[in-house]
Amino acid sequence: MFFHKKETIHNVDIKEANPRFAQLLLEQFGGATGELSAALQYWVQSFHVENPAIKDMLQDIAVEEFGHLEMVGKMIEAHTKNVDQTEAYKSTLFAVKGMGPHFLDSQGSAWTAAYLNEGGDVVRDLRANIAAEAGARQTYEALIKVAPDENTKKTLVHLLTREISHTKMFMNALNDLGKLTDPFFGNVQPDETVDIYYNLSTSTPADGSSLEVDQRGSWNQEPDFRYIANPQPNHSETAQ
Repeated sequence: MFFHKKETIHNVDIKEANPRFAQLLLEQFGGATGELSAALQYWVQSFHVENPAIKDMLQDIAVEEFGHLEMVGKMIEAHTKNVDQTEAYKSTLFAVKGMGPHFLDSQGSAWTAAYLNEGGDVVRDLRANIAAEAGARQTYEALIKVAPDENTKKTLVHLLTREISHTKMFMNALNDLGKLTDPFFGNVQPDETVDIYYNLSTSTPADGSSLEVDQRGSWNQEPDFRYIANPQPNHSETAQ
């Protein structure tokens, strides 16, 4: 059962319409990183989860994302209202589709369920959600840079802020599961190469000198990894 309250969680108050910016806002309505994608992704994921607390979290965030979709839709509506005779309006997708939001991204591509990333495993899904929030945050940051008025910018900053909040929630849920930093999940045990780092980006010229120094970091050093400086096919490796 759903109940819709017409008041948004953050006030949307646009003073001056800007249909060209509204077309950019479509990215967060019908785009890959948009609020519709997030809302549906988290909602469907919740049906896969047996942990009641994480299920509740996913559904709470999904419903909030539907609220964000409404806010983006209201901004698009406000930025395209009563300007259909202007040259700015005629140069946008709204000249053909009409004012208000549509299931399109900023380039006119239709929304697709292919944007959704859900796979039936809570660890996999939470990690996908962190990536989804990062994509949305990046898009909002780009929109904020070109926002035409302060009220639009304030709403976008609120939406960006909530992406950060959701990211932290997903990270905490992974931490509660003991999987925030553990790369393994599932039932199939990895083979003996699980701790090997293959150095596969080295270029060696004819004179034998190295063109560039191989980079080392925690991702290719002990105790987590054995570094294979010169990998050979079908031979036992010697770590360095």
